[in-house]
Amino acid sequence: MARLRKLLDRIEPSFQKGGPYEKYFAVYEMVDTFIYSPGDVTRGSPHVRDGIDLKRVMSYVVIATFPVLMLMLWNTGFQANSAMAQLGMSTLEGWRGWILNSFGIGYDPNSLFSNMFHGLLYFLPIYLTTLIAGGTFEVIFAAVRNHEVNEGFLVTSMLYSLTLPPSTPLWQVALGIIFGVVIGKEVFGGTGKNFLNPALTGRAFLYFAYPAQMSGDAVWTAIDGYTGATPLALAALGGLESVTEAGYTWTQTFIGHMPGSLGETSTLAILLGAAFLLYTRIASFRIIFGVFLGMVATSWLFNLIGSDTNPMFGLPWYWHLSLGGFAFGMVFMATDPVSAAMTNKGRWIYGILIGFMTVLIRVVNPAFPEGIMLAILFANIFAPLIDYFVVQSNIKRRLQRS
Repeated sequence: MARLRKLLDRIEPSFQKGGPYEKYFAVYEMVDTFIYSPGDVTRGSPHVRDGIDLKRVMSYVVIATFPVLMLMLWNTGFQANSAMAQLGMSTLEGWRGWILNSFGIGYDPNSLFSNMFHGLLYFLPIYLTTLIAGGTFEVIFAAVRNHEVNEGFLVTSMLYSLTLPPSTPLWQVALGIIFGVVIGKEVFGGTGKNFLNPALTGRAFLYFAYPAQMSGDAVWTAIDGYTGATPLALAALGGLESVTEAGYTWTQTFIGHMPGSLGETSTLAILLGAAFLLYTRIASFRIIFGVFLGMVATSWLFNLIGSDTNPMFGLPWYWHLSLGGFAFGMVFMATDPVSAAMTNKGRWIYGILIGFMTVLIRVVNPAFPEGIMLAILFANIFAPLIDYFVVQSNIKRRLQRS
C-alpha cells in the first residue's frame, strides 16, 4: 500500500492543472480517494458537527445496508429455489444454471448456502451494471466540469440496486440509473444541488416507463413461468384477509420471508440499519420518526372511517410498515440529506408528509399498490418550501420578541 501511495503521489502532477492529463483529474481523484481517505476533512462552518469527510458518511450508509444485503441474498435465492420446486424444475438454463450446476451448489430451498449463492447471481449483475452505467456518466460530467467524482454515487448505486426486482433486465437497470444520475442530479449541477433523490428518480423512471414489470402487481420472483401477486397487491385486492389467506403472517413479512424487490422485503434488517444510522447520527431521527408517525396516524384515520368497497381502509399500520418498500424508503430514501428538509421543524413536517402521502396513495389510489416512492419524490419537491416557511416563522417570532 505504501508503494501504491507513492505511485499516486508521483503521477498526481500530470493530472493537475497544466499537466498533460488535466482533463482526467476527476478520474485520478476518484481512484485516489476511493483507496485512501482524502487529506481534507470538515473543520468548521458550514459543517459544525465534527471533522468528518464525505467518504466516511457515505461508507456508514453502505455499512447500514449490510443486514439488508444478507437477508436479501438469502430471500432472493430462497424464493427462486422454492419457485423451481413448485414448478418441478430441476435446473436452470443459461449462465446461472451453468455456475450452480458446475460447482455443485444446487437449488435446494432448505440450503442456506444454495439460497445465498443463487441470490448473489441475481444481485451482482444488477449492481455491477448500475456501477458501470451510472459511474460512467458520473465521470463524464465530472471530467467536463473539472469537478471531483463524489462518493455519493456509491450510496446511490447501492440503494438504487436494492429497489429493483431481481428479474429486472440489465438494459433497464442501466437505463434507469443513467436517467437518475443525469436528469435527477447532474442537470442541476451535481451532488448537493439536486432537489430529487437520484436513486428514486431512476426507479420512478422505470416504474412509469415499464409498469408491467415494475408496478408491483406481479410476484418479483426471478423464475420464468412463476406467476402470482405480491403481498401488497393482495392487500389492495382483498385487504388483510387476502394476505393471510395466501399464507403470509405479519412475522413472515417483517422478517422478509416473501417475494419483493431486492432490498425492501425485510423490515427487521432495515431497522437494524436504521439503528446504526441513528447511532452514528448520519440519518435524521426527526425524518424517520416523522414518516412513521405520519403513516400510523393516517392508517388509524382510515381504519376509523372504514369502507365497504375498499378493503385497504382496514389495513392496520403495522402491516403498512412491513408490506412493500415503506420501511426501506423511510430509513434510506427519505433521509437523503440533500433532497430532504434542512430545518429541524421542517424535517418533522417533511417526514409526516411522506407517511401521510404513502398511506393515502396506497389506500385511495388503487392504480398504485406501492406509495412510498411517489410520496418521497412529492415531499422532495416541497422540502425547500417547507424550510422557507419554517425560517420565515422563526424570523417573525424573533422580531416579535425584540
